[in-house]
Amino acid sequence: MKEAILYDWLPGQAVRCHVCQWLCRIAPGKSGYCRTRQNRDGALYSLIYEEVSSVAVDPIEKKPLFHFYPGSRVFSLGTWGCNFRCRHCQNWQIAYAEHDGHSPYLDGQVLASRHITARQAIDLARQSASAGICWTYNEPSIWLEYTLDTARLAKAAGLYTAYVTNGFMSTQALDTIGPYLDAYRVDVKGFNDDFYRQVVGLPDTRPWRGILDVAERARHKWGMHVEVVTNVVPGQNDNITELGELAKWIVEGLGSDTPWHITRFFPHAELNSLAPTPVETLVRVRQIGLESGLRFVYLGNVSDPQAESTYCYNCHKLIIERRGYSTRILGLASDGRCVNCGAGLNIRN
Repeated sequence: MKEAILYDWLPGQAVRCHVCQWLCRIAPGKSGYCRTRQNRDGALYSLIYEEVSSVAVDPIEKKPLFHFYPGSRVFSLGTWGCNFRCRHCQNWQIAYAEHDGHSPYLDGQVLASRHITARQAIDLARQSASAGICWTYNEPSIWLEYTLDTARLAKAAGLYTAYVTNGFMSTQALDTIGPYLDAYRVDVKGFNDDFYRQVVGLPDTRPWRGILDVAERARHKWGMHVEVVTNVVPGQNDNITELGELAKWIVEGLGSDTPWHITRFFPHAELNSLAPTPVETLVRVRQIGLESGLRFVYLGNVSDPQAESTYCYNCHKLIIERRGYSTRILGLASDGRCVNCGAGLNIRN
């Protein structure tokens, strides 16, 4: 355990957690919505500091981050729990997990957890010849104390850093890790109240649009590289008009050169009875994104090399060819511009 860094003391030994937008009021002996932060005698503790559920060396494209050190390898870590309860979560086995202060568990079964210190994470990243470190697989902001300690060491070691996040962290948490975080790969899961209420589990008292505000802050206050992912779920968040509004927000709030990844839904967790997203739906949404002014709109979880590859928006030359996680850099200058016409492509490399 480790004492939390963002909380207030309240009367009666209660505390208020400030890590995410739930802003949980937690009574003594109780945990917050994420089930990983517990009030012990009037002090808030993280139960998951240095506890790792998943670890891998991945291509950065798997996050997916397409305009951030393309072709590099990234050391990836995840922990237990989440501050969302998405009914279609593909990593539900770790995201739905709870913690009793001793071990993570799910449905009464104790889960195997690995202990990796911040220093060990950096050493493992170097040993694996990774260019950076990424906190992913579940929501990294609930792991704030650990990711902050690790990010500080990573920057000192010359490694890039990245969050793969649902975006529901607080501005206070973002500003805490902001000086040490390079990339912010955020899910915008839908663009209406009903979806976030019925599928994600947010009540009306916790507006989902705060996700958009924090993403804009990551981009404009901290200069992070931002990419957006929307997993299109049939009958849930596939309204064409709403997805057009989402694309418009990306253009206006983050910039027209912000990559938008439109990914195909496959049945998971509580929505395992739904059919996968029709490919023609994804193609239509991609076209809407381009018509809205976005320069880089990609399809994910489908085999479409053209919709996975990066083309210069100005001269239309092929810049980065992708086939699955195989990446070939063909026309990218060292400063992230097109080698043919010099157009800026919003690529960090």
